[in-house]
Formats: sequence, structure tokens, C-alpha cells
Amino acid sequence: MSKRKQSQTPNAKTWLLLAGVFVIAVAVTLLIGLRGNSDEADPTDLGSIAENDPNLPANADPAPPFALPTLDGSIFDLAEHIATDGRPVVLNLWASWCPPCRAEMPDIDAVASEHADVLFIGVAVNDDAASARAFAEEIGITYTIAFDDGTVDDAYQVIALPATFFIKSDGTIAKNHFGVVTVESLNDDIAALFGG
Repeated sequence: MSKRKQSQTPNAKTWLLLAGVFVIAVAVTLLIGLRGNSDEADPTDLGSIAENDPNLPANADPAPPFALPTLDGSIFDLAEHIATDGRPVVLNLWASWCPPCRAEMPDIDAVASEHADVLFIGVAVNDDAASARAFAEEIGITYTIAFDDGTVDDAYQVIALPATFFIKSDGTIAKNHFGVVTVESLNDDIAALFGG
């Protein structure tokens, strides 16, 4: 009789299998629910998330200041740049472990070389400085590269990488963009936001 009861009691493998099926069913249901109504913004779209996140620096907000070491051994200070240089800034946040970041950097470099009237700076966030330095040197980036100490990541509330902030010459944010930028999109944004 005890043997019969043991064979009818589910074992650990059965419970694990049932739990896995349940998790998959819930995930599929949620996915269908999220994508089911095409009239609503996709909650997984980074642009939509960014627009609705009150913690992110947004249009017309002052760009959070930072001062960080750069690839060439100097210090880049955003507030000092705004006060003394006055050029608008394209701030790109990236990491060496981020494939889309790596893919867009040559495009950023190409646009930076065409727009001396705009300062381009890439800040490696959530990254090992040695890895970030090695990657930037490997692909020969010519615009300013800096290494975050946590300041930029915290102040700019990075929700995903790559992230690009367009900062006007008065130090306010004109636009933020989460996702890959291209030569075309950068040129369009520079023309629209900075008149260049």
C-alpha cells in the first residue's frame, strides 16, 4: 500500500516541470497582452519609457553637470565647457560590453569630424575603464571619450544603452534618445536642434 501511495505522489521533477509550464504560460499571456493593442504605445519601447519616466533628464531640463577623466588624460567638465566654450554637446553614453554601442561609435565619430561647431563626448558607463579604453583605442575614436565614476549613470538615470543626450549651448537638454544613432539621425538632430 505504501508503494502505491509513493507512485501517485508527484516527485520533484514533476513539480519542476509543472512550474516551468506555468511560467511559460504566464509569459506568453503577458506578451500577447502587451502586443495585443496596437493603438497603445508599446511599453517595451525605450522611447515611450523615457518619455514617461519623471526621473530622466528631459527637454528643457538643465543637463546634470559632471567632471570626468578622459582617454587623453585630461578632465572634461560639462559646466566649465558650457561656461567657457559654449558649443552645444552631443553626449553619448555607452559601454564596451554593449554591441549596439560598439556598432554606432564609427557613425558618431564620422559626424563629430564634420561638426566642429558641436562637441561630441562619449562616456563609458557601467564599464571597466580598461575595457572601455581598449575598445575606444582599437577603433580609433577621435571625439572625446570619458570614463564614468557613477556620476553620469546616476544623474542621467540611464535606463538602457546606448543613450544620447543633445545639450544646447545654454546647458539645457534639447532631446534624449535611447537606442542606436546613425549618421543620418545625428545630422538630422543637429540641424533641427542646434541649427547646424
